[in-house]
Amino acid sequence: MDDTIKFEVLQPSHYQTYIEIGTKAYNQHYRHLWPNGDTDTYIESSFTHQVLLNEEQDENTVLYLIKVNIEYIGILKITLHKELQTYNKLDALYLDKIYILKEFSGKGIGTKSLHFVENIAKKHLKKAIFLESMQKGPALQFYINNNFSIAGTTKVPFSNVIEEEKPMYLLKKDI
Repeated sequence: MDDTIKFEVLQPSHYQTYIEIGTKAYNQHYRHLWPNGDTDTYIESSFTHQVLLNEEQDENTVLYLIKVNIEYIGILKITLHKELQTYNKLDALYLDKIYILKEFSGKGIGTKSLHFVENIAKKHLKKAIFLESMQKGPALQFYINNNFSIAGTTKVPFSNVIEEEKPMYLLKKDI
């Protein structure tokens, strides 16, 4: 992709854009997890002004808008310091969310986003990046192709997600 990709730290003036992009991208990719496609539980826990205000107060959380040329097309949420498995919180970075609008999938933006996150991890002297991926679906192969490996299993934490859709993998990439 020859377009210019930028990662902008989320500012309060762009909360609504983050909410709209995050909600749209999530619904494009994950509606099938929810009975009748009703994602309200997740949206209310992730994409409201109050949630963003709370996350802004957390020095350990950094939110980004992904921009291609002049258009916002995705979001990132990073937890800078998180204890996972044998890694203490100073050694591990957690990529909490990476959502890209479906019409921009498969164009190298996800890979460039992972490189951006890896550079943040290196800047913070991390030893590993962790994230979670659905066990079913194309995202898992994408992460494996980008040198992540399965480090464990987990589940979607929401009780109203369709039971057979809940299984997730915890993925890790050593830095």
